[in-house]
Amino acid sequence: MLYRLLSRTDKSRFEHRVISLAGTGPVGNAIQALGVEVSNLELQSRSPLRGLWRLHRCLIDPRPDILQTWLPHADLLGLIAGRAAGVPAIAWNIRSSYVDLTRYSVRTALTFRLCALLSRFPQRVVFNSEAGLRYYRSIGYRPRRWEVIPNGFDLDHFSPAPARREQIRAELRLPEETPVVGLVARFDAMKDHETFLQAAARLNEVRPGVHFVLAGMNVDDGNSRLRDRVDELGLSGTVHLLGERSDVEAVYNALDVCTLSSYGEGFPNVVGEAMACGVPCVVTDVGDAASIVADTGIAVPARDASGLAAGWLSLLDLAPAQRREKGRRARERVVRHYSLERMVSRYERLYLEMAACGGRRVRNLGRNRPRKLA
Repeated sequence: MLYRLLSRTDKSRFEHRVISLAGTGPVGNAIQALGVEVSNLELQSRSPLRGLWRLHRCLIDPRPDILQTWLPHADLLGLIAGRAAGVPAIAWNIRSSYVDLTRYSVRTALTFRLCALLSRFPQRVVFNSEAGLRYYRSIGYRPRRWEVIPNGFDLDHFSPAPARREQIRAELRLPEETPVVGLVARFDAMKDHETFLQAAARLNEVRPGVHFVLAGMNVDDGNSRLRDRVDELGLSGTVHLLGERSDVEAVYNALDVCTLSSYGEGFPNVVGEAMACGVPCVVTDVGDAASIVADTGIAVPARDASGLAAGWLSLLDLAPAQRREKGRRARERVVRHYSLERMVSRYERLYLEMAACGGRRVRNLGRNRPRKLA
């Protein structure tokens, strides 16, 4: 979403620079291709204090007018380094609505607690979902001002594409009439691949012949934990592990049903992307997922394999024309409420407000551009 934001922000009014706490990765490379400078702190191989010092040095010269940090670790380090460097305006950006901290390290749990205590110091705390705002308020966040800016989607890139559907199905050797359910998510506890696979096994019992496509970071045959679980559930031959894909829009088009099995999300990108491609979705009722799909899809409780399987079956039992109609209405909903242009416009307005509050003059912006560090 950061890449999409940077790709559409008005360059005559805003100058961006990105600092990655970890590696650059494919998204960082794509951001660099936009002409945006990307610095890599490689924090995973350094002590937090050394990483904090390097971040502070990045903020000293050139000092940005706005520092916008994304996700809790960056929020914490960015607040400390940004205030020490004299950055006039700082915004946090929160992308989740529930985090089961028992599944993560002690350091991550401590980071969340510290962020709650320090949340009154940034000028803004931005959420991508109403559910996220409610959750973080419940765990003690007390910012000066909340902002909710839903995610936005490139409707030219994510669109119905029959040729891409044929391409992926040919790659997987799946005929057009084969029902396909898919999940696009990195391998992470919160994405709950276990419930997805259990639901696949249940559906396979009552509806043999359905195939399941999983794509995302570490979702491939090299993941022995995932591969062994597929075998244990008797799903070998029906589950396809594609790994991380650069053509995820083609993967969406190959599906009859896209799903979200997570037990914690804010505004799940995969749901909006699939809907924009004209694919109906079955989602767990987490974050804003249920309100995003509305009546174009189905929402079920999280961690409920039977409910997830029943939702899939409900859509697969529709006639192809009925399912396509649901997909068409799903895309229309994204066009109306979640376009990329709408999201970018709201962020630009936020940056101008923050620059003004930070003492930055915002007139004649073509010559005097606010610098924002993401």
